[in-house]
Amino acid sequence: MTRPAEQLETITRGSVDLIERKELIQLLEQGKPLRVKVGFDPTAPDLHLGHAVLFTKMRQLQNLGHQVIFLIGDFTATIGDPSGKTTTRPQIDSPEIQANAATYTAQVFKILDRERTELRRNSEWMNSMSAAELIKLAQHYTVARMLERRDFNSRYLQQQPISIHEFLYPLVQGYDSVMLKCDIELGGTDQLFNLTVGRVMQKQFGQNPQCVLTTPLLLGLRGEDKMSKSAGNYIGLAEPAETIYAKIMSVSDERMWHYYELLSLIDNTQLDKLRKDVANGANPRDAKDALAFELAGRLHDEKKAHAAREKFVATFRRREFPADPEKIIITAQPNEKINLSMILKQANLVASYSEYRRMMAQNGIRVNGSKIAEDIVCRHGEEYLIQIGKRRFAKIILS
Repeated sequence: MTRPAEQLETITRGSVDLIERKELIQLLEQGKPLRVKVGFDPTAPDLHLGHAVLFTKMRQLQNLGHQVIFLIGDFTATIGDPSGKTTTRPQIDSPEIQANAATYTAQVFKILDRERTELRRNSEWMNSMSAAELIKLAQHYTVARMLERRDFNSRYLQQQPISIHEFLYPLVQGYDSVMLKCDIELGGTDQLFNLTVGRVMQKQFGQNPQCVLTTPLLLGLRGEDKMSKSAGNYIGLAEPAETIYAKIMSVSDERMWHYYELLSLIDNTQLDKLRKDVANGANPRDAKDALAFELAGRLHDEKKAHAAREKFVATFRRREFPADPEKIIITAQPNEKINLSMILKQANLVASYSEYRRMMAQNGIRVNGSKIAEDIVCRHGEEYLIQIGKRRFAKIILS
């Protein structure tokens, strides 16, 4: 097994919070595989690279010889995670949860090693828990401690409703760590309170408290907000290899290092060398190409990654419009006329009208192969080949 100091460097790369560093070093010095837990509530069917930040950290720990537990929160999903919420979350029906969970297991093993992953669901122990046992569990944490949580405290001070069942969420998440006997739990920065509840719960049940490691939110393709499907700035884990490759190549040179740090499996020595090479004059496009190839290959396979690279070179470097661009259908009424700016914003090809105007002023928008200098009117029943900048292509169909 890799030396503790080297393991610590890999584990903490790109991290934000570590509780407690001394405890983690002591665990690593014991030389035994650690039990590493990450929980995901199946609240939506699709995963994207924002979720893959934690998957990548899990894979790094697997590569170091540790045991990773992928916990599907099919019980906690029925409660709803209150993290960062200003109102009570609506509950999700069980059939939807189970359907989403099935897609998670299909997508997560694009990154994790299936043979070295312990796949669990917290319904295993929570569905059989009696009301009396749940009340006894609730005795291990106080309302005062719950109200230390920022979002709960804010809602309380603003006299916004907090349902009793919302207090159960961090309590159950903490109890999951007890049942799984975790040494480390990973999560996003928004999960810090929930993760630390696990430490308290483990102490209450006579276990050593788990270490807690948080990772930052991955910024979206345009770099201004977190990656989100609703914002249209995401890369889905299930997207085709050529789409993943092209989207990574569209990330800015500066933002590329953010993606490298959080998503790449290359070691710190290799990453430092890449940074130095670019700083000394190497073309950042080559470093970005290596990242795009790595991610396309991990989410698919090397053969598809090579094909994606070849297609990208043919499409973008030789200025060829792709034969099968992304198709976007916009609903329009017969005889209706719609401004292109409105269509591109609705299709998430531009973030705002101001971005549309800026791109147009920079000759960055082409329609059917021609640059445009003013907003144009599109008509029902017509198709438009759109190019945004150098790397985004789409066929808009007004139907």
